[in-house]
Formats: sequence, C-alpha cells, structure tokens
Amino acid sequence: MAQTPAYLESKNHYQILDGLRGVAALLVVAFHVLETFAGGNRFNQILNHGYLAVDFFFLLSGFVVAYAYDDRWVKMTEWEFYKRRLIRLQPMVIMGSIIGAIFFYFQGGALFPLINQTPVWKMLLVMVVGFTLIPLTPGMDIRGWQEMHPLNGPAWSLFFEYIANILYAVVFRRFSKTLLAVFVFAFACLLIHYTVMGTQGDVIGGWSVDKTQLNIGFTRLLYPFFAGMLLSRVGKLIHVKGAFWICSLMIIAILCIPRIGDEHQLWMNGLYESVCIIILFPLIVAIGAGGNIVNKTSARICKLLGDISYPIYITHYALIYTYTAWVVDNKISLRSGIGMGVVLFISAIAIAYACLKLYDEPVRQWLQKRFLAKRA
Repeated sequence: MAQTPAYLESKNHYQILDGLRGVAALLVVAFHVLETFAGGNRFNQILNHGYLAVDFFFLLSGFVVAYAYDDRWVKMTEWEFYKRRLIRLQPMVIMGSIIGAIFFYFQGGALFPLINQTPVWKMLLVMVVGFTLIPLTPGMDIRGWQEMHPLNGPAWSLFFEYIANILYAVVFRRFSKTLLAVFVFAFACLLIHYTVMGTQGDVIGGWSVDKTQLNIGFTRLLYPFFAGMLLSRVGKLIHVKGAFWICSLMIIAILCIPRIGDEHQLWMNGLYESVCIIILFPLIVAIGAGGNIVNKTSARICKLLGDISYPIYITHYALIYTYTAWVVDNKISLRSGIGMGVVLFISAIAIAYACLKLYDEPVRQWLQKRFLAKRA
C-alpha cells in the first residue's frame, strides 16, 4: 500500500516570535550561569528576573498552539494532536535526560553529596523515567535539590507544557472568546494574588512534586498559556517597524532589571512581575506577531535563534550543574569564574546546534513519516 502524507498544511511561521524565543533562551543560559554566584539568595541574582523567560515561553506556546490548531479540529482527532506535539517536543526531552546522565557523576562533591552515593542503576532508572517526563517525588531525588527531574531541571516546565496542551485539547479549545477571557481574567487574579500577596514576591519555583511547588507551577502556567491562546484568537496585533529589535530590547530589559524592593517589600517585586507577565509579555507577542522581517540578515538571525531555542533550553542545564558544583566546591569568585562561564555559554550553543542538526531534526522527520502518514 502506498503512503500519503497526513501532515496538516503548514502555516506561515511568525519568524519574529521564533527569534524572540531564541533571545529569551539565551538569556536563560546567561541567568543560570550568573545565578551560580548569588549564593542561593534571590535578592543577589545578577540577571535577577531571568526566570521570567519561562513565563514568556508559556505565553508564546499558548499563542502558537492556538494559531496552529484552532481551525484544524475538523481534520484532526485529539490523538493526532497529541502525536504532533509529542513529535515536536519529546525527542529533545529524551536527549536532555541523556546529556544530564552523561554529566551526572562529574558533579559530585560538597554541593551535591547525594551524587557520590547514587548507584549507576538508580541514575539510569531516573534517566529512563526522565524520557517520559513523569515527575519524580523527593523520595527519588539523586541530587539533593528535590527536583521532579533531577538530571535535567528545566524539564519541569515541559511537564507543565504538556498539561497545558492536554487542557487545550480536552477543554479550552471548545471555549468561545468570551468564556476564555473570563478564565484568563481569573488566572490573572490568581497570579496577582500569589505574587503580590504571597510570601515570596516572585514566581520562582514549580520544579518539585509537593503542594507548594505544584501550586507555583500551575500559577505560572495558567495565565500566560491561555492568555497567549486568547491573544491569538482576538488577533489584535500591533504593526511597527523594527519589531524584532524593539521586542528583543524589551525582553532583555525585563529579564535583566534588578530585584525591586527587599525582603520587607516583597509586594513591589511581585507587582512588577505581574505587570510583566499580564501586560508586557502579551504586548511583546502582539508586536512580534504583527511585525515583518524586511531583510535576509534579520530573517537568518530569527531562524537560527528559533531553531536552537528549544534545544538550548532543554540541554544546557547539565553544564550548569557541573559549573555550579565547580564554583561552589572550590569557592570560585565571579571574577575568576566568569571566563569559564563564557565557555559554558558558547558550549551550550554548540551542543544545542549539534543536537538540532544531528538528532532532533532527523528524528522528527522520521517520526513524521512513520506516525503522521496514512496508507492510501
């Protein structure tokens, strides 16, 4: 029997949004490098709001998923939607877990004492579970940070990304714009209550399987993802010249601004983060989606940044674990350690690009032919 492609007709990419995702991903790597020297104190972080990139990713995901699939449900079942999302995301989840396992035993020492006590079979078990994105409880921790994915910390956000995709497919895709707006408003109130009225004054967290961290994770997920979905449906985009560069500067400014207020004025920083997530991030996406690429150089930059954005996000943290252990165990200062941090930054980009070209793209192409083709 002959096989015919079952791919849905591809839609035009929002090239600028791809590029902005890459800008935010690079800032995440820089944030994690510099976070090493903060001594675990959120008030001393150098790129203090770099963690907000995750909330920006959630909003971008909601926008892109709604744009790509809202009008395709007459041609597609839920399972076909899940297959497409798994093919897009899961190969690099597996690679991130493998890279985390490769670097794991190089990180043992004073900072991560559990590593030297972890047998190989247990580490391999954690790696295989990591392939599935099933979260681990603190009882299966092999590092000491109680992460749901101890070999690849950032995978926690992919766990919540999958939850958002399931909620979209099962429930939220059926909502009218009005009903969706009601939920988005409620999620915004939840976010404001947590950040402004809560005990942290920020959205840091979401990576552990306990009541507090799961609450943070869902609080971070619900507003941006479904606000992105609503923004796509409303379609009120903003058209300005130089949209990519304007939006890039906005992202850099938002993520690099120092902590606002101190431990006695937590609400001030919480208010700032609420404004960023609820107002500024949707504004950036509206400008980015409404902008146009006018020259080949900008197009190439946006494509490259977009291509490596997901691979660099999901693979870089094994290097961060190793770097953090080296800095903390040897009491390395910022001045002495920043050179190695630059090497890490460049290495993270190189590893991500290699994974993209040698693994991710070929594997996804094979999976599409294998699982998204119908027999004629």
